[in-house]
Amino acid sequence: MQKQNVKKSIYILPNLFTSMNLFCGYYSITAAIQLRFVDAAIAILIGAVFDLLDGKIARATNTTSKFGIEYDSLADLITFGLAPSLLMFLWVLESTGRPGWSAAFLFAICGALRLARFNTSSSSGSDFEGLPIPAAAAMNVSVVLFFSRLGLSPEPFKLILLVLMFALSFCMVSSFRYKSLKKVSFFKSMKFNKLVGLILILVAVATEPSILLFIVFSIYVISGPVLSLVYQKYSKKDEETQVDKGF
Repeated sequence: MQKQNVKKSIYILPNLFTSMNLFCGYYSITAAIQLRFVDAAIAILIGAVFDLLDGKIARATNTTSKFGIEYDSLADLITFGLAPSLLMFLWVLESTGRPGWSAAFLFAICGALRLARFNTSSSSGSDFEGLPIPAAAAMNVSVVLFFSRLGLSPEPFKLILLVLMFALSFCMVSSFRYKSLKKVSFFKSMKFNKLVGLILILVAVATEPSILLFIVFSIYVISGPVLSLVYQKYSKKDEETQVDKGF
């Protein structure tokens, strides 16, 4: 009986982190409505940390479940779909009129489609098909923090930011290949040089988080189309080689 209670208590842990992810999404929405855009952006980033940890903890403790997967997707839709779309709309897109709310809505619905495709996909490779919704949300968040850090008004750049929202929406439902961090584990041994590199990255981010996060997420978003072109180029070369060899 005691072992059974311990087993049940372990299942609570990853779902508790998922609940904290959902809370961050809710807090971000309320902060955005109150025009506290930086607070709203930071809340989404914290939610991303909880989203990363809940899956890691569930796999490390062997407590993954169908309920946890579905609950995680619902929390992700709020924190990384609805919250960033509302944040961007109230921060800059509202002044663009109908295109602004259309872009915000498209981001939310493409995020939902991205989550649905991920849940029904049987792929277990090292790549994602389409931009993950947490990364798309983090790109929006990094833009808000970047502008805030430099003291820039988003109004002169609203058309660029409008295009960014449409581009992120497209990337989420595209077939672009993005590198997955699912196989990265915090519970396994790490070589010393990798540990030093990780510490240096964390120190760099801590020094200028708003600027470096913007650079990091921009590179990740762009990496999808670039990797897809590279894979397509190599696959064509392989096909041409097989034809030349008579296969």
